[in-house]
Amino acid sequence: MALRPFHLAFPVRDLAEARAFWGGVMGCAEGRSSDQWIDFDFYGHQIVAHCTGQAADDAGNNPVDGHGVPVPHFGLVLPMDDWHALAERLKGAGVKFEIEPYARFKGQVGEQATMFFRDPSGNAIEMKAFADLGQLFAR
Repeated sequence: MALRPFHLAFPVRDLAEARAFWGGVMGCAEGRSSDQWIDFDFYGHQIVAHCTGQAADDAGNNPVDGHGVPVPHFGLVLPMDDWHALAERLKGAGVKFEIEPYARFKGQVGEQATMFFRDPSGNAIEMKAFADLGQLFAR
């Protein structure tokens, strides 16, 4: 079965701020919108920023490979070249990283490139890539 696009709705405190980040910094094309929400094309997936007027909740973090991974978070597995290009775009835009781009589990099963950052509403995002996508679910 071919992988189908996912749909994710998430809270934002301000739509103009969300539009600038998701549309501008992240480069996601905008779809439908209203005065309360905006659809974005997140690498072929539908994410929807819903204005709640509040920052996102943060449940804390879990230790992974010596870093505190923010919970909850969402993101994508990109091709390695796209991951590197995004990391450079985010650095150029002055985005503050929760976890700087690096190779996690170096030399182990499941080695991956990863980075964590937040949108202006505090939603934690992880973008990752594998040199060998076959390692995605490797144990």
